[in-house]
Amino acid sequence: WESLNVYDMIELGEASEPGARMLTGRLVRSGSFSEEERFLRQASFGGSGSRNTSPLSRMGSRNTSPSRQKVIKTKPRGLDEETVTTFCKSTQPDVHMEDNIWAMLPEDLLNEILARIPPFMIFRLRSVCKRWNSILQDNSFLKFHSQVPSHGPCLLTYWRNPQTPQCSVFSLPLKQWFRIPFNFLPPWAFWLVGSSGGLVCFSGLDGLTFRTLVCNPLTQTWRTLPSLHYNQQRQLIMVVDRKDRSFKVIATSDIYGDKSLPTEVYNSKVDKWSLHQTMPAVNLCSSKMAFCDSRLYLETLSPLGLMMYRLDTGHWEHIPAKFPRSLLDGYLVAGTQKRLFLVGRIGLYSTLQSMRIWELDHTKFVWVEVTRMPPRYFRALLRLSAERFECFGQDNLICFTSWNQGKGLLYDVDKKVWSWIAGCALQSYNSQVCFYEPRFDSTIY
Repeated sequence: WESLNVYDMIELGEASEPGARMLTGRLVRSGSFSEEERFLRQASFGGSGSRNTSPLSRMGSRNTSPSRQKVIKTKPRGLDEETVTTFCKSTQPDVHMEDNIWAMLPEDLLNEILARIPPFMIFRLRSVCKRWNSILQDNSFLKFHSQVPSHGPCLLTYWRNPQTPQCSVFSLPLKQWFRIPFNFLPPWAFWLVGSSGGLVCFSGLDGLTFRTLVCNPLTQTWRTLPSLHYNQQRQLIMVVDRKDRSFKVIATSDIYGDKSLPTEVYNSKVDKWSLHQTMPAVNLCSSKMAFCDSRLYLETLSPLGLMMYRLDTGHWEHIPAKFPRSLLDGYLVAGTQKRLFLVGRIGLYSTLQSMRIWELDHTKFVWVEVTRMPPRYFRALLRLSAERFECFGQDNLICFTSWNQGKGLLYDVDKKVWSWIAGCALQSYNSQVCFYEPRFDSTIY
């Protein structure tokens, strides 16, 4: 991913003299963001691009009255959408907080307040005082936090730069990137497996042994799972059951040497792996999997269709759902309410290619087209037919990322809305991405 360019920006503030009613502007120019600034700068969705242009950025520009609103439309390079920039006066003055009042708040009221603060601000709150640091780790606070609405979906990116693990989270509700300290894990060669219910799963190589661990990035806690019966590199997927306060990790059937390995399932309640049926001999289309409605799905070419693993029975079944014609690459994406999506490119020639989304009809075992990516988005995301992209989803949100173009695109299946993810934090080819729900009450059961 190419580094983000920094264009002329204006920092606006109130005039400090009493009675003055004008905005002051300060011109800031730089060649490129530092690594820290790149992750802390605020990103925007939809019509927003990666830079804002304003007449105020020119030297000798005049001041603009706060009662007068100016709208400037620009077209960032590579995007077809218009960027709308608005300058207006701040309406809420700073309020002085009485220290003695906050110091004497009842603990249950303080827990209620802290539980509603955006979770990524907690790292700052821990350093306020010893009392707050202890509260944020107390079971009573975790109980309050479990009762408040979820913060909402986020995108978690993980990479090593060059050997130090790095992690950033993009909050979709706040439209902002946050850096999360990630030096609490052991120094193994990790790769990201996925996330579920506020927990993140990694698999790594500790010397000659493959290890799997589960962690909560917010509480900085982690746990290493026991070794598998067949300790080889496996395709893994994690599922969290919040009601049962447990999680499971599924190691699918893989071929090692000349034999197929059985499916293994880890249960956090008993803290061990159990052996299950070996998947029947098939020709897998890809290693991409999707877990939907207590079932694990994989694409197969021979026999054509899907292989489905039922977690409740521990058995594999074949679903004869034929893929759409001229499908170049496909990703399975799990949605809500038993919905299973197929995302992929169609077309033999680069000029005729398009990105489409289908949904599986579980009764007829056919793929029904849901929508097509608009051509302007497709051209901006993938300029070459051979470019590689990644696709993953959660709760009827589907995210596309392009390694070469350095862009992220989000599609909301329910609202039928496409939107760009600006200020993308994927800065290297080894970046790994997944959806993530930040929760403090997600403990390593």
